[in-house]
Amino acid sequence: MPNLEHPAYPAATLLHLESLVPCRESQVSMLLSIFGERQQFSFPSIFIYGHTSSGKTYVTQTLLNTLQLPHVFVNCVEYFTSRLLLEEILIQLQNCSSETEQISQVPCDNFNDFVRLFKQAVASQELEDQTLYIVLDRAEQLREMEANILPAFLRLQELSDRNVTVVLLSEIVWELFRPNTGCFEPFTLYFPDYSIGHLQKILSQNHPPEYSADFYAAYINILLGVFYMVCRDLKELQHLAALNFSKYCEPVVSGEANERDTRKLWKNIEPHLKKAMQTVYLREISSSQWERLQREDGEPGQLKGLSAHTHVELPYYSKFLLIAAYLASYNPVRTDKRFFLKHHGKIRKTNFMKKHEKTSNHLLGPKPFPLDRLLAILYSIVDNRVAPTANIFSQKIACLGFKVDQQSQSRFKKDEQLL
Repeated sequence: MPNLEHPAYPAATLLHLESLVPCRESQVSMLLSIFGERQQFSFPSIFIYGHTSSGKTYVTQTLLNTLQLPHVFVNCVEYFTSRLLLEEILIQLQNCSSETEQISQVPCDNFNDFVRLFKQAVASQELEDQTLYIVLDRAEQLREMEANILPAFLRLQELSDRNVTVVLLSEIVWELFRPNTGCFEPFTLYFPDYSIGHLQKILSQNHPPEYSADFYAAYINILLGVFYMVCRDLKELQHLAALNFSKYCEPVVSGEANERDTRKLWKNIEPHLKKAMQTVYLREISSSQWERLQREDGEPGQLKGLSAHTHVELPYYSKFLLIAAYLASYNPVRTDKRFFLKHHGKIRKTNFMKKHEKTSNHLLGPKPFPLDRLLAILYSIVDNRVAPTANIFSQKIACLGFKVDQQSQSRFKKDEQLL
């Protein structure tokens, strides 16, 4: 990959930037070409999208901080209403200079007030002669706000008549953002997932100084060989690499092997990586608990909270609801009186069977049933008396995997709304 080049920035700065964001040279080069010179009007809005841990936020923040470009960075999850979002942008903008007094709150009720206050803040910070960047992370949250917020941000440069660029960072594509009424189309930039070679290069950069780079690179190669098919998240892989490296080094520390005995090192680390495979993404235990588990060579179930997903305990009534739903979906209606009533009367024996009943009901699959029948079976199989409380209605979700008929589904939705 060629080195980054831009006439507005010195080569040393760009070389340092390239070392900070490996394997993203093409995306950084594209952003540099879009940004242009400091005093030039840049593109009004940029939409950057890609999967989780593809480097969108890190690259954008590193680029703006390294080049010392004036910017505002706001997470839309943290500021989840339009008023909170607009006020936070104004607060960060007016506090971006260390000489100015720190402002705690800037009241802003609507976007018209925001444009007016934004112009005043840009003038007070003397930013008219350079581009200001407003970065909105997790921008998909904008769709939950007022309908005018997203189109207004896309046209903020036009509305304010100032040199400003709005950068939207999201994990979903632009087609899911586009309003029905039409809006200004941003420049879209895609961040692809890191390949296994990219992950190998990035993770190998964090090798401890007491070990050689080749030794740590061999460890990362083993780690990716185990986890790459189930986990592409760079942050999770960094966590796993830091958590299990001490166990990988044990034979070297004890003198049983040297750094080139990859077979012995693999034999030592393999069972511990299998244990770590059970909790990928879950973070059920802390790093200190995991290290203690490795020292004691215990099983995953010995620590409270580890692999809790293997023994999930359902709520009390949910168990009976599942049983009742199973019975209602596989047993004919005519058998309910026989199975669930103590005094069901005399049973007439008959050899008559319908043709389709000669086949096992389990082979035919579950059949629809009304919600009243489900509750009737529930009340008959529970020992104590069950009152139709909100607790029961909230646990009806347990039977959604069965074929509840359409009328019962509509009743179930009404029960949810009542809750």
